[in-house]
Amino acid sequence: MRRQDLDDLVRLRRARDRMDRDYAEPLDVPALARDALMSPGHFSRSFRAAFGETPYSYLMTRRIERAKSLLRRGDLTVTEVCFAVGCTSLGSFSARFTQLVGESPSTYRARSHDHGAAIPACMVKIHTRPVRNTGQERRSGSRDSAVA
Repeated sequence: MRRQDLDDLVRLRRARDRMDRDYAEPLDVPALARDALMSPGHFSRSFRAAFGETPYSYLMTRRIERAKSLLRRGDLTVTEVCFAVGCTSLGSFSARFTQLVGESPSTYRARSHDHGAAIPACMVKIHTRPVRNTGQERRSGSRDSAVA
């Protein structure tokens, strides 16, 4: 592997780490690309090649994972959870949540989650990670120009 490729991979990992850490902040591809010292197009292509998904999909998966955790607690409304995880549109949040989880946020929040109470949080995260339908995502068009 060339030195430049290794340098790019290091910068892509830092961008991914930033999305993991700052998922609730307004993040977009141009800002992440600047941090990675890449053009937005090169960043998006390189991110997808390295991690198998677009920056937008990666960020939304992190947001939905966190939303599931907050909804399981049951002390916040769906709207409060939507904004707490960095989404700015309740409709878009609900649609993406339903797409990844298979049920609406309000349905998910309303059902019992006691069966996982004795399971360590690290294991719950693994088993409740949203699974995306990559074919649907490709058909719906590119959403990478505005991640947040």
